[in-house]
Amino acid sequence: MNVTKTEWFFIVNPHAGSGKTMSQWVPAEHKIYKLGIPYVVAYTDHRKHATALAYEAASNGYRRILAVGGDGSLHETFNGIMQWCDETGTDPSEFIMSVAPIGSGNDWIKSLNLPHDTMKVADLLAKESFGKMDIIRLQCAKRGEKEPDCCYMANIGGTGFDSHVCEKVNRQKERGHRNKMIYLNALKSTVLHLKPISLMVLADGKEVFNGSCYSIALGNGRYSGGGMLQVPKASMDDGLLDVTIIPRMPLLTILKEMPKLFTGKLDESEHVIPVRCRELHIIPLDAASEDIIELDGEIEGRLPATFTVTGNQIGVLKGIRPLDERVSEDPEQPSQD
Repeated sequence: MNVTKTEWFFIVNPHAGSGKTMSQWVPAEHKIYKLGIPYVVAYTDHRKHATALAYEAASNGYRRILAVGGDGSLHETFNGIMQWCDETGTDPSEFIMSVAPIGSGNDWIKSLNLPHDTMKVADLLAKESFGKMDIIRLQCAKRGEKEPDCCYMANIGGTGFDSHVCEKVNRQKERGHRNKMIYLNALKSTVLHLKPISLMVLADGKEVFNGSCYSIALGNGRYSGGGMLQVPKASMDDGLLDVTIIPRMPLLTILKEMPKLFTGKLDESEHVIPVRCRELHIIPLDAASEDIIELDGEIEGRLPATFTVTGNQIGVLKGIRPLDERVSEDPEQPSQD
């Protein structure tokens, strides 16, 4: 059995932030060294490499693992840790995970009040400012496969409108576009080409929706798409999954309600269905509705799908003060209000 290591294992994505990684990371690394924080560094060189590196780090005894990059790098790192935990039966609470944010699309950090500044993240590492995050597991079929597989969500996931916005954003990133406007452009384009899907949704075994809808967003964290609040009351450590279902409605109504995505008022709209639960089943009612699913901005599979709050938690780096006031909720009322 490997001895548990106390060093941080840094997984650096040199392609994050339009190639700005090294200019932002190197000064932070020098600061970490001066602060006396022990660490080792590994670099990614292809997609999903961070998953393999995190898995290897966990197998070698590292329990403090940090991704240097964006939400995609964090997602890969988290899944590498969880793959190791699943295969070995290791409790995820043994781990502390975080990100040194590079680029413009970092949303996971907002729910934890982590600064978008690698130098300030170095200070938090020194202070060992740690919290806990719920583990959210997705079971669904991967693209091109029939058998269900599982992966894990750190921040936000969704299907329908949500997943197609992410798909468009990722295509733009592959073409070298990395500015904040790609999110707004993808949002506008998706709205103008909306196609409803027919779904049945079960929250903790209770049917909460059956019909035609445009989108289902699921949140462990609150923020996505560079600052949108699809699940404005989500909390990362309350043991619950926050869900927003957007039924089919006139385009004019959608455009009228869209500003609420950015003001944190979407769950107050009479046109959407907010749900809180520990397990969510999304079942397509026809073949055309077997839509794609995104987790943390990455396309991970297709419907049908089951999202589960496992009951386990992983350690995370957090800011000194909470970003928002905690919304008081009754954990004994997990389904739709």
